[in-house]
Amino acid sequence: MAVTDHVDLPTFMEGVNKRNPHQPEFVQAVQEVAEDIYDFIQDKEEYHSQQILRRIAEPDRVISFRVCWEDDNGNIRVQRGYRIQNNNAIGPYKGGIRFHPSVNESVLKFLAFEQTFKNALTGLPMGGGKGGSNFNPKGKSVREIMRFCQSFMTELYRHIGADIDVPAGDIGVGGREIGFMFGQYKRITNEFTGVLTGKGLEYGGSMIRPEATGYGAVYFLENMLKHKGDGLQGKTAVISGSGNVATHAAEKINQLGGKVLTLSDSGGFIHDPKGIDQEKIDWVKTHKTHRRGRIQDYCDEFEGSSFHAGKTPWNVPCDVALPCATQNELLGEDAKALVANGCIGVSEGANMPTNLEGVHVFKHAKMLFAPGKAANAGGVAVSGLEMSQNSGRRAWKESELQQMLRDIMDGIHDSCLTYGDQGGGYIDYVKGANIAGFKKVADAMLAFGVV
Repeated sequence: MAVTDHVDLPTFMEGVNKRNPHQPEFVQAVQEVAEDIYDFIQDKEEYHSQQILRRIAEPDRVISFRVCWEDDNGNIRVQRGYRIQNNNAIGPYKGGIRFHPSVNESVLKFLAFEQTFKNALTGLPMGGGKGGSNFNPKGKSVREIMRFCQSFMTELYRHIGADIDVPAGDIGVGGREIGFMFGQYKRITNEFTGVLTGKGLEYGGSMIRPEATGYGAVYFLENMLKHKGDGLQGKTAVISGSGNVATHAAEKINQLGGKVLTLSDSGGFIHDPKGIDQEKIDWVKTHKTHRRGRIQDYCDEFEGSSFHAGKTPWNVPCDVALPCATQNELLGEDAKALVANGCIGVSEGANMPTNLEGVHVFKHAKMLFAPGKAANAGGVAVSGLEMSQNSGRRAWKESELQQMLRDIMDGIHDSCLTYGDQGGGYIDYVKGANIAGFKKVADAMLAFGVV
């Protein structure tokens, strides 16, 4: 008879640390989930005996490869590429590709781990994966980016497929980069399949994919407020980032009657007390996407605004906050400042933008706090719908997709209520999201036996 090893949380995390040295982002992601899962599985013998959490916290495979390319001056450049296939218990691996100097194994393992639960929450059949490279697209010519993307895909193609692993875009990887990679995949394999999402509409892409993550984060925020009998009408919002997620979150906040005060990039943030309306958002989109400009240039264009170099916007008084830039951008002190300034709701548009101390501050204050795996799942949800459209050789109308996105975000909110209701009117959305995502993946793993 097998003896079940019921280790406590500190012992479990000690093992995670030992097995993953010098990988702080990954360990942090596992810690945040494990804190909630341990309570849930305490009396559930099958999860212990089958070591389910231990197995989810060990990726199915970590793929690392060399990417060689030639710059415009004829110099040979060498980068490192990755694909982390974390868990495919409920469907093909699914998750973005990130091109950024900060990319390393720890960052991608944390993202793939988070993606596993996020994808489960959507209700769609998708496992969790993530990939990328330490390649920096900033300052590169279009032809250099094309050559890098082609070289990257020449290595990656053997590990992916429409029913195996379906990557998408992420930081540094937009429609242009997806196009270059899809073209190379098609050239190598002689197949036209839905192997990537975030494609152009001309070759199998889905409508509303660019808007989906930002819109979804705002829909989730609206659902949290509605559950408390409130709404976004008249609310002030601070948003970090100025890319795809941030600008579309700002757009939807405005549409629902709120007022956006800030946007940011790696250089600092801009504060516009008059509000960042649709005209200003459109300017930011054009400036960042087509001119590759910096957010500080906003102040030259719109009077009354100010730029705060090297700072984040979390000290600006607001009603709601949406961190939409990158991981660990909202720290414990920032969380305390938001609470002290009367912020009532935070919805994460980025992946793990709040560090563990910040999460604990929000939980202690019992404020409305939506973790990224729930709040920003709209993007991968529409990616999943793109996979369905590709498989069926069809395309849904924009109105249909908008309703599907809304329904999926409503469903995620309901799942969080099921497992996050702490009584007394307080919903722990972090706990609700972690348990709901874990349960779906864990029960599928139990069905397969030890694999």
